[in-house]
Amino acid sequence: MELDNIAALQALGVRVAIDDFGAGFTSLEYLRGFPFDIIKMDRSYVANLAASRIDGLIVTAICKIAHSLGVEVVAEGVETAEQMLFLQRAGVTALQGYLLARPEPISAFARKALASAA
Repeated sequence: MELDNIAALQALGVRVAIDDFGAGFTSLEYLRGFPFDIIKMDRSYVANLAASRIDGLIVTAICKIAHSLGVEVVAEGVETAEQMLFLQRAGVTALQGYLLARPEPISAFARKALASAA
C-alpha cells in the first residue's frame, strides 16, 4: 500500500529521494523495489574524502549505481572546493553544503530569490 502511495505521488510530479544513503537504515536493499528518483549520499562519505581512499571509492560506486539506475545523486555536507571537484568528477548531480550556502529561514531565501529574479 505505501509503495502505491509513493507511485501516486510520483505520477503527480513529486520526486522521491532516498536520504542519507549508505548510513543508518538505508541500504542497497532500497534499490530493489523502492520507487525513487534521487539518492542523497550521506554526508559522512563527503566529510572523509580527503582522508579516506575508501570513502572516495564508495562515493564513486554510489554514483555509478545511481547512473545505471537512471537516478540523480545529491551529495550532502560539501564544505570544501576539493570535495566539490571530486564529487563533480565522480558524477554527482547536485551538491548541498556550507560551501554553497548556509541554512536560512525560508523568508530570507524567498527575498533573495525574488531579488535575483528582478
